[in-house]
Amino acid sequence: MAHVPGPERDPAAEALPADQIATYDALRRAAPLAMGPDGAWAVLRHADVVRVLGDHETFSNVVSHRMSVPNGMDPPQHTAFREIVDRYYTPERMSAFEPVIRSIARELVDALPRRRDIDLMASLAEPFANHVQCAFMGWPDRLREPLRDWVRRNQAAIRAQDRRAMSQVATEFDGYITEQLEARRAAGAGAPDDNTTRLLHETVDGRPLTDDEIVSIVRNWTVGELGTIAASVGIIVHHLATRPESQPLARGGADLAAMSDEILRMHAPLLVNRRRTTREVTLGGRTLPPDERIVVVWASANRDEDVMGDPDQLRLDRDPAQNLLYGRGVHACPGAPLARMELRVVMEALLAATTSVVLGDEDPVPAAYPASGFSRLTVRLS
Repeated sequence: MAHVPGPERDPAAEALPADQIATYDALRRAAPLAMGPDGAWAVLRHADVVRVLGDHETFSNVVSHRMSVPNGMDPPQHTAFREIVDRYYTPERMSAFEPVIRSIARELVDALPRRRDIDLMASLAEPFANHVQCAFMGWPDRLREPLRDWVRRNQAAIRAQDRRAMSQVATEFDGYITEQLEARRAAGAGAPDDNTTRLLHETVDGRPLTDDEIVSIVRNWTVGELGTIAASVGIIVHHLATRPESQPLARGGADLAAMSDEILRMHAPLLVNRRRTTREVTLGGRTLPPDERIVVVWASANRDEDVMGDPDQLRLDRDPAQNLLYGRGVHACPGAPLARMELRVVMEALLAATTSVVLGDEDPVPAAYPASGFSRLTVRLS
């Protein structure tokens, strides 16, 4: 479907062209804001996005009727829940979990065929994200395929803006998590010592978390893991396969965590996040009324030439504070330590087990909005 041209329309929120990143680049150069077909303003430039992220009192995260803990909250309500979530991503917990991630990455990479075309998304990116999330939560292997299918149907429902389908998919996910909570309650003292069990013992304002609050926390973790991490793996491998200079750099001792951050700055695995104005405000040269819907566009802000220079130049000496990959401010992604570790470890496993990664004969198939990256990425390993 064709997009609506012009500096004040957001084609990426309608029917996407093949290259989402190039579309946002053109839009950003034309105007700081773009109006989407749903009436929400897309915020495209780095300085404006930084301003939104730093002012939760004016640009609220409370944008959904569905409970969203803690993403869809603002301080002071957000603060207590965020303290709970942050405890699951401490350096100590990440260090303890790294061997599990490494084992998953090695097993999946070792199973990949060599010297023939494979779909990297189906054979590595999606299973890796799926297996890590199940291990992180302590879930049984039998949930892997239902969760993988759930992500696809959730993205399709969002893309179609099918409210009924979105509600059905959300209810189905809630059922998976509720089942796991009930199993642990039934096990009592014999429940496994995993993150799902730990959430049952968390308290906020002197009371236990409700099941709805736990399900919301886990839903946010799972969507981020299964969708965004899978997209990130595909984007990074595509970069390695298409940039002749990147593989020698990665294999030559480069900081792989910094390299993944930079690759994902260039090609965002998460396109946008929503916000809502709480009062009249001037942004990007426009006066917006209270209760106006806006979206911050990571895929544009992180490529703003005024901050990044040539946005397609891979530079490991950039100021990391300018990279908005994991957000900024009170709503910065709490799972960033886990994500960075996962991407570093899977890159290490892939590079250690291969001598080259090249594109296969089939052209990559870009993911459709609201997803990013690739729905199919054919590569050949040797």
